[in-house]
Amino acid sequence: QVQLLESGGGLVQAGDSLRLSCAASGRTFGTYVMGWFRQAPGKEREFVAAINWSNGSPIYTDSVKGRFSISRDNAKNTVYLQMNNLKPEDTAVYYCAANRGAGVRQPSLYDYWGQGTQVTVSS
Repeated sequence: QVQLLESGGGLVQAGDSLRLSCAASGRTFGTYVMGWFRQAPGKEREFVAAINWSNGSPIYTDSVKGRFSISRDNAKNTVYLQMNNLKPEDTAVYYCAANRGAGVRQPSLYDYWGQGTQVTVSS
């Protein structure tokens, strides 16, 4: 059974940092793309960042470039999202997801999802 478990969310002030973790289990994710998405109340789920398990090339949405960094630890089967200089508009539930390499930015391409972790940034 595939499982993605996020952790690391919380309530912070603008300018602070958080690191989200996504622990993957249940299969080998060697060729999978691992993505982070977020969903704010009343809005659609949006792509934040993604990384390929094998080559590690990161991709970011424009609004987080220079502030967020995605990385992976293959030995721990864990993907991280380091979020620096957080802004109130970053407030959302953050989801980790995995897909077999069909794409990066579209949620519909992802096969597995975590339960989400809340990130709240106060001004």
